[in-house]
Amino acid sequence: MVKPYRKRIYAYECDLYGHLHNTNYLDILEAARSDALVDVGMPVQQLLDMGWHFYIRRVEMEFLQGVGVDDVVEVRSVPLELNKVRTHWKQELFNQAGELCFWAEIHVVHVFEGKPTRVTDEIWESFKRLTDS
Repeated sequence: MVKPYRKRIYAYECDLYGHLHNTNYLDILEAARSDALVDVGMPVQQLLDMGWHFYIRRVEMEFLQGVGVDDVVEVRSVPLELNKVRTHWKQELFNQAGELCFWAEIHVVHVFEGKPTRVTDEIWESFKRLTDS
């Protein structure tokens, strides 16, 4: 499992009911995946500089309970499938009481020059660290 990602929810991220706006869940998950790449030595900017892009192909998600202003949430991310062409993530968002509030499965394709492509050995060695316990 990747190191948990923690974040405080701010008022500007919430809807008029005081709940985290639905679209912001995906932003938080993106930040958690980006931090995971930093942690394994392959930050997003470095990948972009090398000409690599990571496109989300599919998202399945379920909202279980809301989170609101000043809540501190934790995202736990696990790569369910990791190969040189794609990554399938399971990400869960918990509130500060440890209750599961939201989950998503995200399918990402590794793209180079506009086409799904196997990542280089250098990138692959970094990605494999995502599955280290």
